[in-house]
Amino acid sequence: MYISTRGNYEKVTASQAVKLGMVPTGGLFVPETIPEINMDELYKIEGDLYQEVAKRILKLYLDDYTQEEIDDCVKNAYNAANFDHRSMAPVVKLKEGTYILELWHGPTAAFKDMALQIMPYFLSKAIGKVNSEKEVVILVATSGDTGKAALEGFKNVPGIKIIVFFPHNGVSKVQELQMTTTDGNNTYVVAVKGNFDDCQSAVKEIFADGKFKKILAEQGYELSSANSINWGRLLPQIIYYFTAYLELVKNGEVVPGEKINFVVPTGNFGNILAGWYALKMGLPVHRLICASNENKVLTDFFNTGVYDSNREFIQTNSPSMDILISSNLERFLFEITGHHWKKINQWMGDLKTTGKFIVDQETKDAIDRILTGGFATEEETLATIKKVFENEGYTLDTHTAVAVKVHDQYVQNTGDKTKTVIDSTASPFKFNSSVLEAIEGKEAVQGKDEFAVVEELSKLSGMPIHRALKDLDKKPVLHKTVCAKDEIKKAVEDILGIK
Repeated sequence: MYISTRGNYEKVTASQAVKLGMVPTGGLFVPETIPEINMDELYKIEGDLYQEVAKRILKLYLDDYTQEEIDDCVKNAYNAANFDHRSMAPVVKLKEGTYILELWHGPTAAFKDMALQIMPYFLSKAIGKVNSEKEVVILVATSGDTGKAALEGFKNVPGIKIIVFFPHNGVSKVQELQMTTTDGNNTYVVAVKGNFDDCQSAVKEIFADGKFKKILAEQGYELSSANSINWGRLLPQIIYYFTAYLELVKNGEVVPGEKINFVVPTGNFGNILAGWYALKMGLPVHRLICASNENKVLTDFFNTGVYDSNREFIQTNSPSMDILISSNLERFLFEITGHHWKKINQWMGDLKTTGKFIVDQETKDAIDRILTGGFATEEETLATIKKVFENEGYTLDTHTAVAVKVHDQYVQNTGDKTKTVIDSTASPFKFNSSVLEAIEGKEAVQGKDEFAVVEELSKLSGMPIHRALKDLDKKPVLHKTVCAKDEIKKAVEDILGIK
């Protein structure tokens, strides 16, 4: 069963949690208990590792889905048509003791595909289970990658409409075109004159607006979410932490039971939280390292115990992490305090009214035992891309470069030589101008459009252009709506034809 982080809603089944998206009265759903998995059984898996691990992990959490339904979801999501690598999420050795987990081999070149290729199948089956007659409207706030991955996953799915909000001029040109050229008879994309936090806050307010939801229900609609506030979106991300470890064991890089570190470039805290759930399930993890860019609200929080979003919002060259309100931190704090929903209500209330909250020492100590935070500047990010390219012959995107730099700093500060996996969250082609500038200098990108830069980067790196970006500049722009940040609700009404 699933419970609210704020103790304000009855327990629900897995399918209800997936369909609702977030707790209707505010808060997020988490599993009442975290299941344990038998690592010895996982070591024996042969054949399609990713699919087999996925089936076992998902069944532990989605216990009102039959095994056949889960197998069907896995088969439809994780296959050669959707992913261009047989492993789905291959592990590449960067240097002795350091490995890159490539999470960008799906249809949109970003790690969000790992979850958003399977989530529509979860949701479709959930709608059938709870006998819903209404059309589901998925609202998505994106800092760049979730939007396209969700559009791609949900387009043309019967009984569902999807509306994506992204910050106007706040994503890369490639990310924008990926979204605005999306076809499908049920897809809508809106640029918002504001930043990601404005988009995310407005979407959360719509979810918590009982009066508006009643109006929607009368018109035959109900809301759900594809952001990682939806458990059905976060759950599939647990899978690749296990497959990464098992691949290292299979390749003789670690021995079964040996603890490793994971470094995760993080904005909304969902990806690293999935790693924490993997640890609680029994994955041998020594430390989780949370890597931020100059919007380092999480780094400061882990260092001080004070979460303070009252600061300048900085647009950086790792835009998917340009976030000041990290939604999934609420789930983590609920778990780390032993499901202390009164504390969560206090902290989230403080965050809403004052933009900040302070955790108690006991909570801070519990976090420190497993998690470390660090950040990299834009200059350090570019320097890291150049250094890794020259020394290891590997091409990083800007977000993965943040994680590599933070890992370097961590090793320097602690002397911890534990073998480490770094989550690579996007193909370098998605942030091509920054990557090419890092390797070749500013003059390499001056006067060139992004698609000339993509060609240049392909030649330089020896990597084929990711199919998500091929001929993107030749596709027609189908979505041109722009709205002010206080008009997001009105945009939803206009799209759905609600008076």
